[in-house]
Amino acid sequence: MIRFELMGTETLAAALKAKSFTDFKRVESKNILQMRNRAVSSRNPSSGGTPVDSRELQLSAHASGDVFGYTKDYAPHVEYGHRKVGGGYVPGQYYLRTNVNMQREIFREDLVKEMRKK
Repeated sequence: MIRFELMGTETLAAALKAKSFTDFKRVESKNILQMRNRAVSSRNPSSGGTPVDSRELQLSAHASGDVFGYTKDYAPHVEYGHRKVGGGYVPGQYYLRTNVNMQREIFREDLVKEMRKK
């Protein structure tokens, strides 16, 4: 009977997992930062920018770790639309959705590139 015993495979597996985790975190961080930069630099919602009235919403765009969003409490109302106090409806501008959709293909390409490096 022949017996093989592989030693150190747990260490190797942990090292490979840690390496791949840091690589993908780097891709994630890069893409979130690009979304934030697009939101702050453009005033056109159809190009992924934040709609501007007083610039408060635009300046509230933040990227922290793996999260991108807005700190202003009225951001969802601008995104999805809202009713007016005196009646009527203000349609949503979908600036965040547009930004995410624009970044989707870039993120996918970055992930594929990262996977092909190995």
